[in-house]
Amino acid sequence: MSTEHFDDKGSPIDNGARIYVAGHRGMVGSAIVRALKQRGLDDPIAFTSSELDLRDPTAVQRMMDRERPTHVYLAAAKVGGIKANADAPADFIFDNLMIETSVIRAAHLTGVSKLLFLGSSCIYPKVTAQPITEGQLMTGALEPTNAPYALAKIAGIELCKAHRKQHGSNFISAMPTNLYGPGDNYHPTGSHVIPALIRKFHKAALSGAPAVDCWGSGTPRREFLHVDDLAEACLFLMDVYNGEEHVNVGTGVDMSILELAEMIAKLTGFSGEICWDSSQPDGTMRKQLDCSRIHALGWHHQVEVEAGLRAVIDDYAARPDEARSK
Repeated sequence: MSTEHFDDKGSPIDNGARIYVAGHRGMVGSAIVRALKQRGLDDPIAFTSSELDLRDPTAVQRMMDRERPTHVYLAAAKVGGIKANADAPADFIFDNLMIETSVIRAAHLTGVSKLLFLGSSCIYPKVTAQPITEGQLMTGALEPTNAPYALAKIAGIELCKAHRKQHGSNFISAMPTNLYGPGDNYHPTGSHVIPALIRKFHKAALSGAPAVDCWGSGTPRREFLHVDDLAEACLFLMDVYNGEEHVNVGTGVDMSILELAEMIAKLTGFSGEICWDSSQPDGTMRKQLDCSRIHALGWHHQVEVEAGLRAVIDDYAARPDEARSK
């Protein structure tokens, strides 16, 4: 079966579509739901984890058979920072493989018109040329601290490609850079770098602490994308992109973790000393995406890091203590 032509499946989503957002309560999924509503589309099909276990292929297939979605955003995933990945590698690879397999296979069997699978920039080798192009996938060893998660995301890309090749399914993949924004996870041990630093510096600013301890050396460089920009990119790709290869989504601009920490310290009002614990892992030393493919299609990010962080920190500071502790 040809995989080059999809009739009208590349046209923009309209109100006749039945859209399913897997992971609608997560940071990415909830941003996609907001973007869909802003476009004036109907509320998407969505289920909580208590209503539908995405790791259960039979349950997912029953849901797909009943709801018959035409478009699927696969944003559901088990995610976490360096410590979470190190503490539970089996959970990270198992849960993510099962979610991807269940949803992608059911989407094929129920004739979904188009599916967008969301991965992560951690799919790329630990040591590779910068900025990272899509073609650098599987050209070197992964960062060991999150290899199980990365391998699961690589498998998701291959699942989409395999269904496209064998069945002609219009399944595409997007690989976002490091994300931040509304709905982030601020858990003390399970969060990524931005929410972890916001939590630390906000608490220190309130208490008047003289210093804040941060993991690593501060020298690694990272690229950060506001989750609302990612959501717009997802809708954009669902409208216009029908290619086999995955697409990087980012800003194309990176900064050091030291620079990030100093920016967050300023925005939270912390004026003490920032101390770096070099006994803790740094992870990959640099990870900046080459976004020329999505830029050539016509999409660019809108939210710059400092403005985005200011809004996120203001929202975090306005929450009650019990909400911030989660």
